[in-house]
Amino acid sequence: MTATTKTAKTGVARRAANPKASDAAKRENRTGWAFMAPFGILFALVFILPIIWAIYSSFFRQVTTGGGAYGGGELVNKFVGFQNFQYVVTSGAFWAGVGRVVLYTVVQVPVMIIAALALAMLIDSYIVKHITAFRLSYFLPYAIPGVVASIIWVYLYNGQISPIVKGLAAIGIKVNFFGDNVVLGSMANITTWTFTGYNMLIFLAALQAIPHDLYEAARIDGANGFQIAMKIKLPNVRAAALLAMLLSIVGTIQLFNEPQVMSISDPSISKSYTPMMMALNTSQGTLTPGGDGPASAVAIVMALIAGVLAVVYTLVERKVNAE
Repeated sequence: MTATTKTAKTGVARRAANPKASDAAKRENRTGWAFMAPFGILFALVFILPIIWAIYSSFFRQVTTGGGAYGGGELVNKFVGFQNFQYVVTSGAFWAGVGRVVLYTVVQVPVMIIAALALAMLIDSYIVKHITAFRLSYFLPYAIPGVVASIIWVYLYNGQISPIVKGLAAIGIKVNFFGDNVVLGSMANITTWTFTGYNMLIFLAALQAIPHDLYEAARIDGANGFQIAMKIKLPNVRAAALLAMLLSIVGTIQLFNEPQVMSISDPSISKSYTPMMMALNTSQGTLTPGGDGPASAVAIVMALIAGVLAVVYTLVERKVNAE
């Protein structure tokens, strides 16, 4: 008889000999499930069910039935199979929007992550005093809703009323933040301003989890502050960097608030400027084909693209770390 078998039989014998302990364990399990139930119900209602509904509706499209030579009739949902997905993957407007979002992600995410890491390391150093005030000021933009932040920056970008534009013009620098070659950078600036503080907290938590014994040992060996930052701090925040990059990639691939708000002041931003704008305007019927079906197909395809990008980045990161 093996040791594992003996241990299992011993555990069964103990539970049989002590039924009160078994009942207590069952009560603990029930209590745990009871505490978890509200979250599970809300999670299913606001996350799982909408995904299931989006997948279901993506196989239907609104078509007109009845009517005569002068129109009329009514809209009904008709099962069209994969026609909505075929429309999405063959749409030039969709792939143009994906291209803009990918370019936006490639440029904006590294800038934001580097800025967040620099701020975190600055706060974690002995250089900055009144750390709480600095940490709060860096994080404060994240507390502002994305739509409100976009409205604020649209005001700051407006050439007629913006103090920034007027100040630059006073020193001979003319800039149009809504220009075709600049508008994507203007959106990136809004996102960077909003989310740098959030990512800074991720890095700061990782930095503060590093044992201080490593710093003391490095100082005894003669390392200065810069060497400690490069040789100890940076290698120990790789996991946090991976998390921040993944969250940022998934977030920026869903770019919506900034172009949607900026389109009010810049008519050149089309209704399909980004895939998420395309999904909204398709659902509202301002793009053809319209309705929930094609809009759901756009959202599902974008979710798949975001998942693929996240997996590719994770594999590349692991390969680089392994080498």
